Amino acid sequence: MAPIFDCYIGIDYSGARIPISGLKGLRVYQADRTSPPFEVLPSSGPSRYWSRCGVAKWLLNQLSQDRQTIVGIDHGFSFPLRYFETHSLPLNWVTFLDDFRIHWPTDGNQISVNSVRDGTYGNGTARRGDSHWKRRVEIKTGRAKSVFHFDVPGSVAKSTHAGLPWLRYLRGELGSRVLFWPFDGWDIPRGPSAIVEVYPALWNKSFPNENRTGDQHDAYSIAAWMHNADRDGILSEYLKLDLPPEDSRVAQIEGWILGIK
Repeated sequence: MAPIFDCYIGIDYSGARIPISGLKGLRVYQADRTSPPFEVLPSSGPSRYWSRCGVAKWLLNQLSQDRQTIVGIDHGFSFPLRYFETHSLPLNWVTFLDDFRIHWPTDGNQISVNSVRDGTYGNGTARRGDSHWKRRVEIKTGRAKSVFHFDVPGSVAKSTHAGLPWLRYLRGELGSRVLFWPFDGWDIPRGPSAIVEVYPALWNKSFPNENRTGDQHDAYSIAAWMHNADRDGILSEYLKLDLPPEDSRVAQIEGWILGIK
């Protein structure tokens, strides 16, 4: 089976500081069909590290090109059903992103996750969740933390609350050129690129570290796993999952993690 994608991008995300801050923990690796992953560094700007804003604009450029790319990002793409029910939200991912951005405008140049949490910006208190609430896929992994579990080692809460508005930005800018999996469907046809949620802990022990930092190795592992799985003809099995109907329906609201069956 021929590979689906031409390019594979792994992003180890960070919710630290503000969107225009260079962040040592924000790393990007890229591979193509014939080459292994290499680290991509910012080409311009005052910092030698990526900012969230810089990554979003770089992705916009990459995903506007005439090649089919898959991007794996390690933060939550949505929230548990309990959140939708508590805040009386429609069970619709696009509506969720719009509503979240109103209350958590963490793509604003000077707005950090902490500044929304403490009430300086936005209205985060009107859209909070409980650290015990988990999505079905997080329960299935057996170890992934809740997207509301802040201030603990291994937390994905801050990166999720920082990253969601940038998913909305990319969706608005790219339109039908990119599919957000599985919200736009489980099957990725030939043509459009795809952005997927990943959990590097599934894969990072499968690759030698080779003196990379933990953040570098996580980003490398994302790109390497997707590259290898596509080359071996099994990536499509992980994308087009045969979940029970109820799980499939919920996953298209809560999101799913690539690599979990």
